[in-house]
Amino acid sequence: MPEAKLRDDIKAATITAMKAGEKDRTAALRLIAAKIKDRDIEARTGKAPDNDDDLVIEVLQKMAKQRKESIQMYDDGGRKELADQERAELAVIEEFLPAMMDEAATKAAIEAVKADVGAESIKDMGRVMGELKKRHGAELDMGLASGMVKTALS
Repeated sequence: MPEAKLRDDIKAATITAMKAGEKDRTAALRLIAAKIKDRDIEARTGKAPDNDDDLVIEVLQKMAKQRKESIQMYDDGGRKELADQERAELAVIEEFLPAMMDEAATKAAIEAVKADVGAESIKDMGRVMGELKKRHGAELDMGLASGMVKTALS
């Protein structure tokens, strides 16, 4: 199995948070570890990514997306204390995610992939998105990229 750098970083951060008595941070880190373990169990029956960090990043991105959606719902519902808890968890999750590409870098990546795959119309969107995910999956906001690809191909 390839080196599991992110997994080790999360374990080390959990131990540090426990020793420092940071209850909320420890809880968030344990939640991350539990989700990764769930994903490991799923991967036994399916195809696991070749790189362990890719699997961990995939789990973290999914958790971050869920937190963002929850924050929005709690804010809309006037549940500030719950939104703040989700924000705190999101901050911990984002510590382990690679930096996301900004809009200009995303646009450049889309143009490069578009040229490489010879995409000309909206029919090629699937090929462009697939190649983008393969090349830049960890550092690309696929929701933002999707809209930008649609615009670039229409």
